[in-house]
Amino acid sequence: MNVTRTDRQRLEAIVSDRSAPQKHVWRANIILATADGCGTAEIMRRSGKSKPVVWRWQARFMTEGVDGLTRDKTRKPGKQPLAPGTVQRVIDLALGPPPGDATYWTGRMLAKAAGVSLRSVQRILEAHQLAPHRIRTFKLSTDPKFAEKFTDVVGLYVNPPAHAVVLSVDEKSQIQALDRTQPGLPMKPGRAGTMTHDYKRHGTTTLFAALNVLDGTVIGRNMQRHRHQEFIRFLNTIEAQVPVGKVIHAVVDNYATHKHPKVRQWLARHPRWTFHFTPTSASWLNAVEGFFAKLTRQRLKRGVFQSVVDLQLAINRFVADTVPILNPLSGLLTQNASSPPSNAGSKRWSQSTSAFLKCGDGSKSCVRCR
Repeated sequence: MNVTRTDRQRLEAIVSDRSAPQKHVWRANIILATADGCGTAEIMRRSGKSKPVVWRWQARFMTEGVDGLTRDKTRKPGKQPLAPGTVQRVIDLALGPPPGDATYWTGRMLAKAAGVSLRSVQRILEAHQLAPHRIRTFKLSTDPKFAEKFTDVVGLYVNPPAHAVVLSVDEKSQIQALDRTQPGLPMKPGRAGTMTHDYKRHGTTTLFAALNVLDGTVIGRNMQRHRHQEFIRFLNTIEAQVPVGKVIHAVVDNYATHKHPKVRQWLARHPRWTFHFTPTSASWLNAVEGFFAKLTRQRLKRGVFQSVVDLQLAINRFVADTVPILNPLSGLLTQNASSPPSNAGSKRWSQSTSAFLKCGDGSKSCVRCR
């Protein structure tokens, strides 16, 4: 290999240039080491490159000189992008009904039908924000008095009557006392906690709960069944705990137990009670559902209970440890205050939302500052 003085100067300039690309530097070092009489093994040791790489750039220098080291050979062009018609065909297929008895398009089904690869289908769906495998469920209330009931319930939340207690009442039925077949292992770095998939079922219980929408306190009681007899006993429990002289407004759903004739007779004997029913298929409007979700998520989901008694004790402790909060309905109030329903209850709504927006936080002080 003939390395002239001019070539050596250019190669040394490349090596000493701190801004030169590293691939140019190690290529120049290979040629300089070859010119110094180093063997292939020594060049490989110095450059950290394989034997074919060393031979390749030696041959390139011999044919093209120093300029050949700073220029990569042209490569074959990559795959041509998909034609717009093919992309549109994938989109049309994804938006249309799937073939045969399938209920939705999968990526492989789309790839086979359009004659492209699975990855191409994935890129097209991602670019156009299409997700055939996903579905969102919904439920529309058919209650003809939806607006009236909605306004009444939300009006109680944001603007309760004076000298009154507003309670969100419901029951969480069929809570299972589940015990695991083997003890699980705790979490440690690099490994999640474990729990057996199978379980032992020791029975069920029903939790009756009443959430005070003003301060977030909860009155709860466990019972074996959820008939009207148990519901009346729970109403008696609430009646004993609410101070005398306070009017009680209870928000309940449309469960048949809440409308039982004997329950109506009980209400007739207790005139300070008033039931406010949520619209049909709108149990989300009942604030106590949020407490049930918290109970399920934090205490029941991963709990291990060896008997129904253990389950009831755990629920009672959770209810007793529930810390009162100043504004248990801030999210609901903030969401609904911007879009009040029309017609029924507009006066109560306007008064309550104006007070809520004035105070800014909907906390306990909002009720007292009106």
